[in-house]
Amino acid sequence: MLEVRDVTAGYGRTMVLEKVTLAVPPGGAVAVMGHNGAGKTTLLRVAVGLLPVRSGRVFLDGDDVTGLRPSARVRRGLGYVPQGQQAFPQMTTLENLRLITTTRERIDDVLDTFPALRGLLSRRAGLLSGGQRQQLAIARTLLTQPRMLILDEPTEGIQPNVVAEIEGVISALTERGDLSVLLVEQHVGFALRATSSYCVLESGRITSRGDGGPAAIDAVRAAMAV
Repeated sequence: MLEVRDVTAGYGRTMVLEKVTLAVPPGGAVAVMGHNGAGKTTLLRVAVGLLPVRSGRVFLDGDDVTGLRPSARVRRGLGYVPQGQQAFPQMTTLENLRLITTTRERIDDVLDTFPALRGLLSRRAGLLSGGQRQQLAIARTLLTQPRMLILDEPTEGIQPNVVAEIEGVISALTERGDLSVLLVEQHVGFALRATSSYCVLESGRITSRGDGGPAAIDAVRAAMAV
C-alpha cells in the first residue's frame, strides 16, 4: 500500500534520513520506533509529502507519488494525523467534524468508532481533554475515508484508558482489511500490540525490523538501548 524506497531526506544541509526503505502492505500495520531525533517524524513528513526527498521514491498503491503534493496524496487515499492532538479550539466537536463532511451517515460512522465523542458534540474542542482531542483528530481523518492512515505519536500526553481505546480502534480498523496503518510511537507496548510488524530508527537509519506483538517487546527495547 505504502512504500518508502531508499529515501534520503533532511532540512537544509542536515541529512536526517539515509537510504530508508519501509513498506506497509495492504491491510497491514507497521510501527516505527526510536529515540527523539532518530528521524521518525521526518519519515512521516516524507510519506505525506510535506518534505521533499533528496533521493529515493515514495509509492502509494504501486504508483510513484514522490512529486505529488500532500493534497493529491490525500485524494489517493492517504490520511495523516500529526502529533499534538490538533483541532480547531474555538469550534465545537461537531463543527470540527463538519469541516470534513456534512454527511450525517459518515459522521455517525466515526462516532460509532469513538462513542465518547457523542456526548461532546456541542463542546468546544479547546475545552476537551488531550485524549478527547486525539480521538477527534483521528475521527476527522477517518472522515476522509483513507485507505492508508499515518499516525504520529497518538498516545503522547493522554490518559491510559484512552490509550487503550485508541489501540482497540487501530486493531479494529486493520482487522477489517481495507485500511493500512503506519504508526510512529514511543510507547513500545502499545505500538507492538497495535501493529503486525515494526522497525527501529536510529540516527536516520533502520537498525532493526521484525514481527509485532508482545513477544517482540524485549527485542525492540534491546535495539533501542544500543
